[in-house]
Amino acid sequence: MPGHTHTHEHATEDRARDAHGHGHDHGHGGHSHGVAADADRRWLTIALTLITVFMAVEVTVGILARSLALISDAAHMLTDAASIVLALVAMRLAARPARGGYTYGLKRAEILSAQANGLTLVLLAVWLGYEAVRRLINPPDVEGGLVLVTALVGIAVNIVAAWCISKANRTSLNVEGAFQHILNDLYAFIGTAVAGLIVMLTGFARMDAIATLAVVALMLKAGIGLIRASGRIFLEAAPAGIDPDAVGDRMAAADQVVEIHDLHIWTITSGQPALSAHVLVKPGGDCHAVRRRLQETLREEYGITHATLQVDHLGEDSDELLHIGSAAPDHGAHCDDSHGPVHRPGPHDH
Repeated sequence: MPGHTHTHEHATEDRARDAHGHGHDHGHGGHSHGVAADADRRWLTIALTLITVFMAVEVTVGILARSLALISDAAHMLTDAASIVLALVAMRLAARPARGGYTYGLKRAEILSAQANGLTLVLLAVWLGYEAVRRLINPPDVEGGLVLVTALVGIAVNIVAAWCISKANRTSLNVEGAFQHILNDLYAFIGTAVAGLIVMLTGFARMDAIATLAVVALMLKAGIGLIRASGRIFLEAAPAGIDPDAVGDRMAAADQVVEIHDLHIWTITSGQPALSAHVLVKPGGDCHAVRRRLQETLREEYGITHATLQVDHLGEDSDELLHIGSAAPDHGAHCDDSHGPVHRPGPHDH
């Protein structure tokens, strides 16, 4: 893939569509990204109500039973509730149309929410890990029976809440973040129920702290995963599962294509990959036909529906002639049908 530099050049197709309201579908027809807002908000709201009510009950029981496992579960449920609230707010923001300086709208609000969810999981895991170790050294008396009953109810509540969130669109990293919170809380309650049973049958009070440490490990795994996934999007990395070199080779192998360079692949928000590239075709080749063929390939083989391609003939100086094939109407001719300024928004590093 010759000329694989990392300078991002957008064609004037975006400028032409911006004049009609930032409609960046690039001629592929209407297609939606992200979550189905109304349905997802309904399911998330049901889960939020269940969690909030049970959390209040669990805090009270945890204090009475002197159980760190129950209190840690309640604290985790607080982050569950916060993650769902963030998800709901992010959905509203992401649904707003692009305007002004926000040419992509506020779609990345959901990625901010997902990163916040991951950070809260990690920070809470650190605090609970410290408390668990302290209780291993000096274990308090724990009411095993009360812990067991509360944990069993918590399992039921979290199963229902997890089912509600699973009905939402989990391709959204934002919704997935909330789901991971609930799923980890479900595992936590299972561990707490086992700990309560052991304490009740054997009097081994340290089991409460051991169950808490198991939950901490799960929280760290989920939290780090969310931080890594959202971080890749913020750093403009190529979407997981898409190899930019392979995509570039596939594009360069297309009929009449001589070279692909300035190739960039990144993610705007969950489930919305984007690509830009400079395409050089053989002298006399049909730039418009090449562009349409490449966009069809990207859409069908890689799921990339937001593709901006600057197409020029080999040997033309695009900096002087400023040929932008992808922005021009198809007159059945070549790249020099259209002349116009190149939009240079800055590099997309990945």
